Amino acid sequence: MNEAMQNLLTRRAVRAYKADPVPKDVLERVVEAGLYAPSGHGRQCAVILAVTDRAVRDRLSRANAAVMGADFDPFYGAPVVLVVLADRSVPTCVEDGALVMGNLMNAAHAEGLGSCWIHRAREVFAAQEGQALLKSLGLEGDYVGVGHCILGYPADPLPEAEPRRPGRVFWIE
Repeated sequence: MNEAMQNLLTRRAVRAYKADPVPKDVLERVVEAGLYAPSGHGRQCAVILAVTDRAVRDRLSRANAAVMGADFDPFYGAPVVLVVLADRSVPTCVEDGALVMGNLMNAAHAEGLGSCWIHRAREVFAAQEGQALLKSLGLEGDYVGVGHCILGYPADPLPEAEPRRPGRVFWIE
């Protein structure tokens, strides 16, 4: 099996991270892979906020937890959060952003990092605080939050894959 297929089949969601920082060059390669995700009509409407600043990361974590009415870190201690947003005016904005998220998670695994898609970006960035954060970062426009891709070095070994549920492929030949 080639390396790309091996990475696709062995990636798992990681929910426990070491505090070790991710080197900038590794993070840049992961982000670049996200930017190369396919997009509807090649519009490239998704943007990535690469958050390594602890204060901003913690602010995003609190906002995400607040959407759930919770008081814990929904980012599981991950030191990096890659927020994927997409231009709401593009009809395929959410789909395009989802492809970026997939590329980010697969590239992270290829680089030896753990990752997990954390939802509620839509709610976080629809709220006043999320909009204020975007404005403070100089990001103007009408963006929909697609997801938070948390990254870091896994605290535990990756688990084996659960068996795939049968009956999910229908061959039309």
